[in-house]
Formats: sequence, structure tokens, C-alpha cells
Amino acid sequence: MNARTRKRLDKGLRWLARALNQTPLVRRPLSRLKPHRHLRCEENAAGTGFEWQAVGDDPQFRLTRELPLPGWHMLEVAMTHDQPSAAVKLYLDTGWGFNEAQSVYLPMKAGRVSKRLFYVPRPLKALRFDPMGQEGHFTLHHLRMAWLSPWFAHDRLAQRLANMHHEYRDVAKGEVLPALKRRAREEQRDWHTLALADYDATFERRSTRYSYTEWLSKRRRLSPQHVQRVIAKLRQRPLISIVLPVYNPRLEWLRECLDSVLEQHYPHWQLCIADDASSDSEVRQVLAEYAERDARIQVVYRQQNGHICAASNSALELAEGNFVALLDHDDRLSPYALFHVAEALHRHPDAGLLYSDEDKLGERGERFDPHFKPQWNPDLLLAQNYISHLGVYRTGLVREVGGCREGFEGSQDHDLALRVSDRLAPDQIVHIPHVLYHWRAGEGSTALESGEKNYTTEAGLMAVREQVTRRVPAAQVEAGHYPNTYRVRWPLPERLPLVSLLVPTRDGVDILKPCVDAILERTDYPELELLILDNQSTCTATLDYMRDVSTRDARVRVLRWNEPFNYSAINNFGALYARGDILGLVNNDIEPINPDWLCELVRQACRPEIGCVGAKLYYPNDTLQHAGVILGIGGVAGHAHKYFNRNSPGYFTRLNLAQNLSAVTGACLLLRKAVFQDVGGLNEEHLAIAFNDVDLCLKVRGAGYRNLWTPYAELYHHESVSRGADDNAVKRARANAEARYMRDTWSKQLDCDPAYNPNLTLVHEDFSLR
Repeated sequence: MNARTRKRLDKGLRWLARALNQTPLVRRPLSRLKPHRHLRCEENAAGTGFEWQAVGDDPQFRLTRELPLPGWHMLEVAMTHDQPSAAVKLYLDTGWGFNEAQSVYLPMKAGRVSKRLFYVPRPLKALRFDPMGQEGHFTLHHLRMAWLSPWFAHDRLAQRLANMHHEYRDVAKGEVLPALKRRAREEQRDWHTLALADYDATFERRSTRYSYTEWLSKRRRLSPQHVQRVIAKLRQRPLISIVLPVYNPRLEWLRECLDSVLEQHYPHWQLCIADDASSDSEVRQVLAEYAERDARIQVVYRQQNGHICAASNSALELAEGNFVALLDHDDRLSPYALFHVAEALHRHPDAGLLYSDEDKLGERGERFDPHFKPQWNPDLLLAQNYISHLGVYRTGLVREVGGCREGFEGSQDHDLALRVSDRLAPDQIVHIPHVLYHWRAGEGSTALESGEKNYTTEAGLMAVREQVTRRVPAAQVEAGHYPNTYRVRWPLPERLPLVSLLVPTRDGVDILKPCVDAILERTDYPELELLILDNQSTCTATLDYMRDVSTRDARVRVLRWNEPFNYSAINNFGALYARGDILGLVNNDIEPINPDWLCELVRQACRPEIGCVGAKLYYPNDTLQHAGVILGIGGVAGHAHKYFNRNSPGYFTRLNLAQNLSAVTGACLLLRKAVFQDVGGLNEEHLAIAFNDVDLCLKVRGAGYRNLWTPYAELYHHESVSRGADDNAVKRARANAEARYMRDTWSKQLDCDPAYNPNLTLVHEDFSLR
């Protein structure tokens, strides 16, 4: 080997060693940072347990050690902090100083290492790391940049875009990069730059308003004495059998789990444990120890490993109580869990299924990521297992449906909830709005990352498909955009119903024309008529357009309403002349995005149990305008997830799931004409402008139908462009009168939305804590 070859080989080996370097980066404080060891004692008390204090709104570290090589890298960060939420930024100086154009944004996820791809260009001069954007205290547990092969980076990039970016929603992972490169050629852009921009857009830039840790610290707890007084007054004190399958858990977590049962304030319980032939002999020792400690604990030791369903059924055979509660071997119950269950059964003695809110436990025992759930929401249960933990079932029902079914491992609790709920009336399914279950988010657990276990999605898909097709054989069920989520494609009737779209307008051809043209051109549902309800237009261009479009397209008719503007009255008038079996309330500033938007709405509206159906609406800048209506926000109602990014999953992925909601906006709303007529249409007398859609939805719900919002009908909405804002005294007086009417008429329902949760805010529209 000559000297030149040896030199090249040495250089290559140094490059490889540098690329594979896994050592953490050295951080040197650059600005607005103080280590706590340098603070006075009284200052350190405010941030006990944290290593650093950010003393300004732009704290900065300089990162030293060898600079990363050009190419793809993974930024990995784990951090605890005292803020409601935090996001870090990595700045790359390529000779132009540190600037936002060359920064990498990463929102922190509690209890875990947060990761994202980024690309290092040539030439890299320096790195800066900003741990948060405000004053506060924090500890960095992990900070690393790992070099990635282009193949692996491209695979991760394609996976995230396919899962989370709207441009690639229906594109298979293997087709994402070819599609991205075609788009780049069409737009005459570098594909690399476009890919990074699209990837960056999948990271939500929203801040939580209220820290869960702080929220927990301010919650009032019932004293044990008070709990015992309540228990003594219960007419019935049912025995609750806790079903616990066990297989090789971490011993300290198993002990915490068992201790959480022993610490229950409600004493009438039985712990039924099935050890599924654990290979760790110490597991048997721990279980025997606890069984000897308390006679309410019973253990069966299986001779062969049968997995979680078989083990759960073995534990179920021990159950003597009228109700069974499901517990995993590394999770914990709140000390109040069974007390709240017994209390709920006192109020709902016919209940067959009860479930609570839940949160997660990190590696250090910290509680985070609370899931505050709605009341019974059957369409949401088809889209995801929102019931989950703590699930409590009437024992006889569980045995009647055959217990946990083998073959559904990973989603056995979803399968059980579907089969049991199918045998119950809605008022027999009870939500307990307290966090009663702490789900362990350990490495490799489903709690930490639902994508960790792909088989859980497959098992859940099988469970939902069986449940749906048993009732509606022609329905199709497919995996949703996120792990463990599902989409049901309900069938259209053999004879497609005519849909009458009602579009009120006055002048404003620049708004009306794009709306009508887009509906006519971008709608693949064939049986529709579009009724333009003209409210005293005088603009020549508008009149000419309405005459022209109604002449050239037989689907369009123009009806004149020569009265003062009253949204309710205009639509009621249009409904009288509508020929369709289905009515669509459509604002004149709506533009469809996906051609099958109307097909999706019709599929849902044709279901006999469904009343009003709403769509997913965006502002022109691709932020959310409407994802359903939440009652009580702002006193009457507000739009769920308003201003969220188009790529956002939303609260527990609800922005991407069909679900039952109390109301949807009349800007794009479908319902059967017979239902509209049965409830008396829109309220002309009291709700001429605002809240008439909410009032309609509540009347429809009161008539026994479920209202529904679907994310699979997407449209742009240039909100209230044609009507204008309530910005003068007359309009404000009218708006106040309409709000008072809603409060007087629907006050009890406005204060308790079953599709929401009493622990969530009624001030904002972002599902933050109350």
C-alpha cells in the first residue's frame, strides 16, 4: 500500500469514526443562562431539581466538539422543564451568522426523547442550541446529533410525510419521494429544499397554556375520611374484580402496580392475577409475597405462555365481583380509582361499561400527557380506542361476549369495548371525568409510541372491521393516518340521493364565482343541484354571473329572496324549493379541496342514526377554521382546534378522526331533508345571523340523532367575507340578543358538552386545561 492510498484510507476511517461518533455534545452557555449551582439559595428554591435557569426570553448554548459532517442527521433531545410546553431550536451558521432560515425546530414531548431529521449543508461554521423561548428552569438529560445514511434518512422522511403532511396523505411511503421530486420539477425548485420545508411543516408550533404538573398541584383532593363517609352512605358497595395478566414485567414497576391496588380507598375489591408462565423466577416470588400479604389477592400460574388474551381470560376465571376492571402489569391506579367507580355505579346502577380519564408515567415517575375523554362517542370508538384505561365492565357481559379473544392481542381491550358496548344502551356507558389510571410509558411501550407495535393497528383494524361489517356488510374499514386509528367508508345507497346545496348570497361575485365554480368542477358526486339564494343583489357583474352559470349548467338554479338578510329565513326558503332528499347548507365563500368531499358527507348523512354532518374547513393560509363545534366555549359555542396547523394531529389525533360532536358549522352542513323538516328548520325569529346552526344541531340531537364531524371532507372557508364583522352597535346588539337566546334555551346543554370534557377550557378553542 503506497503512502497516498494509506492517507486516503486514514482519512476515510477518520470520516467514518466521526460519522459514527455517539458522544454527547458539549454545551457552553452563551447567553441568558445560569447554572443553578451559581445561584443563591433562595433563587435555587424556585427551580429545585433543575440544572439551569433561563433568565431571559432567548437563552442560548454554544455547541462545541467536532462539528457534524455535511449530510443527514437526527437531532435527539430529552429535557424536563417547568413550563407548560417547550420547544428547542438548533441554529446552523454556514457563514452568514445564526438566522431563522437555517434553524431546526423541535417541540419537546414529555417523558421521552424527542427526535427529528435535519440536513447539514456545506460549509458549517458553528452551532447554537436554544433550549426554550422564555424564562424558566430546565434540565437537559440528552442532547445528541447522530449522522444518518441517506437511505435511512429518506425512509424516515417519507414515512413522516406520508403519515402527517396533507400533500402526501393518500400516497404510499414508497411513492412519497418520487411524488416530491415531480412536484419540485413542476415548481422548478430543489427537491431537497422542498422536502425539508414539507417535513418542517409537520412539527406543530403551538404552545400549551397550562402545565399539567401545575394543574395537578392545584387540584383539591378528597380526604380519606371524606371518602369513607361517602362509601358508608352508598346503597350498594359492589365487589370489583381487577383482572391483571402478568408476564416478565420490570419488578419495580410490578410492585408499584400491586401497591396501587393495595392503596385503594375503596376496600371492596379482588385482585385476580394470571402469571403467563413468566421466565423470570422473581416474578413468581413477588406475586406470592403479595398474595400472602392480602387475602383479596389471588394468583393463578399458567403452565404455558398464551399471551395477553389467554392470560386475561385465566384471570377472569377467578373473578367473583359483579364488575371487572382491567389493569396492565406495569401501570398504576389512582388511590381513588375504585371509589369513583363505585360512586358512579351508585348514580348509574344499570351501567355495563365505565371508563375514566388517564395520563402517562415517565421513566422517572413523572405524570404527563393526560387524556381527557368525551362521554359515549360511538363513531370515535370506531376510529380509535378512546375508552382505553380505566375500563370497567359488568362481569356477566364480559363472559357473555366470550372475554378477550385470542388473535386480537395488542388491541384486545378495543375489541372488548366494541363487543360489550354493542349490547348496551347509550345511558349504560358511563364516563368518569377523573384521571384514575396512570399508563406506564416505558421504552417500547404502546403508551410511549403507538407506532412501536404495528400489530396493534392490525388487530384493531380487524376488530373494527368485524364490528362494522356485521351491521353494514357493504361498509369498508381501513387504517387511518396515525397508528391505531381507523376510517370507516360507509356505503352509498344503490340509488344515489339528490343533494340540494343551498348557497345564500348578495352581490360579491368575486366570492360567489370561485365558490360555485369550484363546487361544480371539483365535486365527483353526480347527483346534486346547487340553489343560489339571491338576497337582493344589485351588482351587475353578480347578476350576470348568476344568469350565465344557471344557463350553462343545468344543476344550478337561482332563487330570489327579496327580504332583509336573515340567514335562517333564506335557507328555510331554499329548503322549500329543494328537490333533493338531502340538504346542504353551504356558505358562498366555500371552496372544495378533495373531489370526494360531498361523497363523504353523503355517506355519513345517509346513515339512519346520523343527523347533521360537518366538514373540515381551513382558512386560506391552511390553518383550521372548523373541526366541529364545542358547546360552552365563550359562553355559547366555539370551533374545535381553531387556528391549528393543517398537518396537526389535534388532541389525541381527533383532527383526523370521524367522531360524534354536539354541533357543526352551517358553513358546510348536510342532513336529510326529512330531519330538517321534522325539527322545524332554522330558527328565523330569534337567530337570524349567529348560532342558528348550533341551535339546529341541538334540535336534531334532541330528536334522537347523532351529529357527526368528518375530516375526510376538506374545504377552504373565507369566513364571513361577504357578510362582514359585527363591528357596529346594531350588529353587536343583535349578536348579544342571539347569545342570550341560546343561553336561555340551551343553558344546561351548553355547560356540559358530552363530546368534550369538564377538565378542558371553555375560554379557548385548543383543548387546553381548564
